[in-house]
Amino acid sequence: MSKFAKGKYALAISDRSGLAFPWREMVTEWNGAFVHTSEYEPKQPQLEPKPFVADPQGLEQARPARTEFGTQDFLPKNPFTTAAASQQVTVSEPFSSRSNNDIVRFTEVKSSVGGVAVSTFELSTTLSANITSTDLTISLTDASAFPTSGWFIIEKVKTSSDGSSSYENEVIQYTGKSSNDLTGCVRGTNAQFRGIVPKNTTASSHSSGAKVYGGYSITMVQTTHNQAGMPTTVTQENSYTFDLASTAAASAVGGGFQVLAGPLDYQQG
Repeated sequence: MSKFAKGKYALAISDRSGLAFPWREMVTEWNGAFVHTSEYEPKQPQLEPKPFVADPQGLEQARPARTEFGTQDFLPKNPFTTAAASQQVTVSEPFSSRSNNDIVRFTEVKSSVGGVAVSTFELSTTLSANITSTDLTISLTDASAFPTSGWFIIEKVKTSSDGSSSYENEVIQYTGKSSNDLTGCVRGTNAQFRGIVPKNTTASSHSSGAKVYGGYSITMVQTTHNQAGMPTTVTQENSYTFDLASTAAASAVGGGFQVLAGPLDYQQG
């Protein structure tokens, strides 16, 4: 059986340049051209593009989006500042991300400030009579500290057959106040918190003695500070104000340690 010669002394003509080169230094390109190694050109990658595959769109364990309900936050020590003969209270809460007209409910207030009682900051009382799910005037045991209009919540705890309990609180808006009666009520609503209005609560009947809590509509306080670099000033909102139903007796700072500020209905579900 015959064999090919090794071409030790043979020459070959390059298909690219037409020059003669030692046969043993020749190679075949991807396109079949027989060329010298010095002329070899690899195949351009763009001549064989990778197939395009669309990005995956679905998630393996997808869940529907939802709006998270608000939570309570700790305020700095002694967060409240009152002024004598003024209804306005200033609350210190740096970087709170709150918005104008948010309804804030205060809890865990440790002491009175400027003659303003703890119960006034926390706005707590009870129902003085049974109400149905459609009543538009609601009588409280003591509404003296509540603003002339605003929002309040009636706490309702439901006990299931298995012994577990859950809250079925109702948030109500009211437009007027007459003695201990809150009038012009809008039932089964919810109050703005950090610029977002949560899902409406459900209007229902409530029994006399049910716990009632109120909140205050706030106004953010903007302060301008100098800083190095550009811009040379920065505007911050590290405090906000709200109005009491009556004036404070004295100028004071207080409230205690670990006071909480949160949405009107933080006991959801």
